[in-house]
Amino acid sequence: MQENSTDQFFKSKVLGHPSGLFVLFFTEMWERFSFYGMRALLVLFLTTELLGGGWEWPREHAMSLFGSYVGLVYLSTMLGGYFADKVIGYRWAVVVGALLMTLGHGSMAIETPWSIYLGLTLLVFGNGFFKPNMTSIISEMYQHRPEKKDGAYTIFYMGVNAGAFFGILLCGYLGEKVGWSLGFGLAGIFMFFGLIQFWLAQSIFGNIGLKPNKKDVNSTESLDKDKRNPFTTWQLAIIAICIILGVMWILNEPATLISGGSFNMLAFLGEDGNNIAIVTALVLFIILLIYRLTQYSQITKEKMIAVSFFAFLTIFFWAIFEQSPGTLTIFARDYTNRVLDGSSGTIFKIVNTCMTVIPLGIITWVLYLLFKQTFKKYAVANIVLGTSFIIVWSVAIWMLNDQFGEENPEVPASWFSTLNSLFIITLAPLFSKWWESKYNPSANMKYGIGMFLLAIGMACVAFGAGGIAPGAQTASVSMIWLILVYLFHTMGELCISPVGLSYVSKLVPARMIAFMFGVWYLAVAIGMKGAGKFGENVDKIANENGISYFFWMLTIVSVVVGVIAIAFQPVIKKLMHGVR
Repeated sequence: MQENSTDQFFKSKVLGHPSGLFVLFFTEMWERFSFYGMRALLVLFLTTELLGGGWEWPREHAMSLFGSYVGLVYLSTMLGGYFADKVIGYRWAVVVGALLMTLGHGSMAIETPWSIYLGLTLLVFGNGFFKPNMTSIISEMYQHRPEKKDGAYTIFYMGVNAGAFFGILLCGYLGEKVGWSLGFGLAGIFMFFGLIQFWLAQSIFGNIGLKPNKKDVNSTESLDKDKRNPFTTWQLAIIAICIILGVMWILNEPATLISGGSFNMLAFLGEDGNNIAIVTALVLFIILLIYRLTQYSQITKEKMIAVSFFAFLTIFFWAIFEQSPGTLTIFARDYTNRVLDGSSGTIFKIVNTCMTVIPLGIITWVLYLLFKQTFKKYAVANIVLGTSFIIVWSVAIWMLNDQFGEENPEVPASWFSTLNSLFIITLAPLFSKWWESKYNPSANMKYGIGMFLLAIGMACVAFGAGGIAPGAQTASVSMIWLILVYLFHTMGELCISPVGLSYVSKLVPARMIAFMFGVWYLAVAIGMKGAGKFGENVDKIANENGISYFFWMLTIVSVVVGVIAIAFQPVIKKLMHGVR
């Protein structure tokens, strides 16, 4: 057996997979815990009144900053992916990312203006280094066991959702009920545990993810049968202009709004500088993309057009789906009846206890299985990981005990966001079975179904908010409408989110994957910023026509995009040349 063969990783197994997968599982779990825990609190903190410890920002300002933050998180993955591939390797990229995020959460816990902005900046770059490189390590670990790869990604995806679930649940509860600093700080503590555990156990990955050499960097080129199409000087110049204008816009847009126009680094473009900058960047990028597509062979060109079409649809999906930590959380806080009395309060306490204890128990059992396999060799890493679980169990038991002590418990506004992760863990196996059956829909149909499910979710909250008068600041709508939103939106996500990246890898030749992943993440980033742009207008629309009108508008957009996805099926099917 070769020294570098991936079979070596299967000598030490947990649940039929290499122990190294579960080191990644727990590292990713704590990273998602910190990311989603902080994200659930950000808009709530910014818009809460000063007496409640928040900044009492208008919703428009909070949503603008939030949109720019999540947009930059996805843009930064291109930078992190480049450095990992060409300079420092996946492993160092993960360590750098985790360290930056730990410092970012710590900075946010200080709660001063400079520390919040510094924290968000560190989190953007941290995510960029961390996010794309965990999956790259898994891909290399299973290089000679492709039949096990789907199962590995499923397990890893469970870690992602478990982290998101517990992060929102526990950081959200601490932030809303005790103090924002504690919520932000808890996110940082678990990111630190994830970093230390990964660092101490990294030799479990053998040579995977070490600093790349030139031979590795160029190895995919010989596999390509398509003619080479390197970037020329003028193309690189256009990319540089697009990046500079795009980043300036995404930073300047909230800064101009929040400062009332006193800070504007695009003032040299005139009064409408923000719009001129982003439109120019998008037009230049589209021209470059179209030109490059004309330089490839007919089949490659058509496949890349198909990917670009799905990337375009993805913008609208994320712009509507990502209302969750913004307008939907604000709706939960201000317009939803969250105080439960009598039997409904008791039912919530029991349900929330089961939701907390059962998943935590299952993951602790997986931790025990990992201990059995790796404790002798990686004792310190396992002790660090064990300590993190003692803390998370302690916080969870304290939270449940605190809720049981309340006669009429109030459901935290951030609690509803946990439903997305819970529904994903529950429903993902069913959707996986559907995709493997003879009833597996085409790519366009999956996008169409996903957008229609998104529309049904938005229609639920729009219908529930129907009785809220224009300009109303508070209301007491039933919780059931928000629960239905997250159910339908999660089903929509399962139709679209895992499908998109899969088609990039299937349709694009190896040498061009980096460029097309860049296009894909750009589309996601635009969608994330789009979510903020939609959210910026919620107050304006709510004051004029009622908040229900805002959600009906998003419902209509979802339906239109779903119809477009299905209507273009014959064209896209032809462009995909048999790829399913």
